[in-house]
Amino acid sequence: MSQGAAALPGDPPGGRRAAAVWGLGVGVYFVAIIFRTSLGVAGIDAAERFHINASALSTFSILQLLVYAGMQIPVGLMVDRLGTKKVLALGAVLFTAGQLAFALSHTYGTALASRALLGCGDAMTFISVLRLGARWFPARRGPLIAQVAALFGMAGNLVSTMVLARLLHGAGWTATFGGSAAAGVLVLILTLLFLKDHPEGHEPPPAAHGDGGGKGFVRQQITRAWREPGTRLGMWVHFTTQFPAMVFLLLWGMPFLVEAEGLARGTAGLLLTVVVLSNMAVGLVYGQVIARHHAARLPLALGTVGATALLWAAVAAWPGAHAPMWLLVTECVVLGACGPASMIGFDFARPANPPERQGTASGIVNMGGFIASITTLLAVGVLLDATGDDYRVAFCSVFVLEALGLSQILRLRTRAQRREQERVVASRVETVHVPAVSPGSTA
Repeated sequence: MSQGAAALPGDPPGGRRAAAVWGLGVGVYFVAIIFRTSLGVAGIDAAERFHINASALSTFSILQLLVYAGMQIPVGLMVDRLGTKKVLALGAVLFTAGQLAFALSHTYGTALASRALLGCGDAMTFISVLRLGARWFPARRGPLIAQVAALFGMAGNLVSTMVLARLLHGAGWTATFGGSAAAGVLVLILTLLFLKDHPEGHEPPPAAHGDGGGKGFVRQQITRAWREPGTRLGMWVHFTTQFPAMVFLLLWGMPFLVEAEGLARGTAGLLLTVVVLSNMAVGLVYGQVIARHHAARLPLALGTVGATALLWAAVAAWPGAHAPMWLLVTECVVLGACGPASMIGFDFARPANPPERQGTASGIVNMGGFIASITTLLAVGVLLDATGDDYRVAFCSVFVLEALGLSQILRLRTRAQRREQERVVASRVETVHVPAVSPGSTA
């Protein structure tokens, strides 16, 4: 049985209303993912539109993710202090404005600024959705709820690869990106009208801002979350597992499959779709397994890292001019497990931090994968320009970051497990002591 399978005192009830409110938050995240990944199917078109090389093209995604990663801790603090509704609404305003500005951009500079604005709004969505799920559903459902949220995010990626790609070549740049911005306006209106931070009777305790006022509160939140080994382990799990698929889907997958592997655009788009579909299927499996067997978290994460490295190496080292289709399909299926594996990082941080610090801890974890993605996006672009578009050499940069992340996971796992066991023992002792007061009571 998984830890925490029993209902906890004060747990939210869940139910249909919880699913409806949480689903609205997930809808905002879904649209944000469509906007975030829309460049992944438009990389070649963007290079032609703005007359840029591979390094300049990678700057689009690097800047967007740099803003995203840099916003994670501030967003976590905002969610802890302001609540989910305000942060999600602000995020919807920003990512919609960024998508619309990107549609109207004709110069490289304005397009960069648009993606930065989009990244800022995008950064406010996922942590808010995690917090929303924790406030509306029982704690025992946390791993599955998080995986399902990520699954809907990948559905947004599916819209990019299957819908926006076709619209882009039919309706053109401005109509495609500008028209998609209407989805952002829709979810903003729905959020303002219907979203609630928590069910009645389950208000969070007021945050203690400390003696130092606002700055003291910020320092305390970050320091206390970082001191927890579970938070740091979660960050490195997220760092090591997420970025290969992110790099592939966000920017370099389509150019690699078309330019290096000689595939038609339609075939390459189908392979990107395989990554997304695999992500959605694996996410459901991982969520169910972890909800029932908490000890499976680390083996699943490490197994995903190993499988990803093996398939990535097999494609890079294939002796022929092009890797065979069966190997490319297998690689895409394995890459689909990277997103669900990265979600395991949040499940290390969640039990390590009290509810009033969940947003901050989630922000720290979420920084991991995006820092790795930024680094790899830049490295691939630089190496492509340096090697004359040799994708196999450029993609070897993935192994460096996987090795770094793996070393940190192995270093922190024992410390985090020991701390988690201490919390379990302490909670059992507290449970035993509570009934001892009640005998003889007439209440």
